[in-house]
Amino acid sequence: MSKYTTGEMAKLCGTTVRTVQYYDTRGILVPNELSEGGRRLYNDDDLSRLKIICYLRSIGISIDNIADIFREENCENVISAILTEQIIAIKNDITAQKNRLDCAQELLNEVKNSKSFSVESINDIITAMENNKKLKKARTKMIVVGILMDAIEISTIVLWIVKGIWIPFAVGMVVVTVLGIWLFNMYHNEVSYICPDCHTVFKPSKKEMFFSKHTPKTRKLICPKCNHKTYCVEIGSKD
Repeated sequence: MSKYTTGEMAKLCGTTVRTVQYYDTRGILVPNELSEGGRRLYNDDDLSRLKIICYLRSIGISIDNIADIFREENCENVISAILTEQIIAIKNDITAQKNRLDCAQELLNEVKNSKSFSVESINDIITAMENNKKLKKARTKMIVVGILMDAIEISTIVLWIVKGIWIPFAVGMVVVTVLGIWLFNMYHNEVSYICPDCHTVFKPSKKEMFFSKHTPKTRKLICPKCNHKTYCVEIGSKD
């Protein structure tokens, strides 16, 4: 049977001498024998064990859990439980890392799309990102109700033209008007705006919001703090 020194073991398994020595002190890789000079000597079984240890460590299994696996004569249940726990931990870590990646990418996109970026703008971007979920819900409601309003208008107009019946159209316009008023009030309650000049978060009056020019993500408003009229970033309201 072959014999290996600590250095040879480390080289064959792609690890370090210090790591092999550490496994010895932890009792999970005790050398098969010692040379006359006191050097650790390992055999093929030890080499196989080190390969197993290195693989288990590569997937995040702790030294204590590896010791538990080797300690049990019938280790199937032990390793199954340990691997199940490790898989759950890895999945949770992947989810956390994915969330960090998404946040970093979203922040980068906002920075690139910002027309007048400064360090202070980062706080505005973060605030907008934090309230983005609520803003998306409000916009989704607007789309759904808007489609319903269009359906009422189109269907009643067609009925009037084809059948000559105008009453459904008249009733439909009342319904559409009521829905439009409700939709605007709902959206006004759900959104706020950030002034790009002084970074104040504010909610405009309904009149100002209704008549102001706007883009998909901004609206031209007068900031109540600095009194500048500019395109303010739309965010979900915290209230």
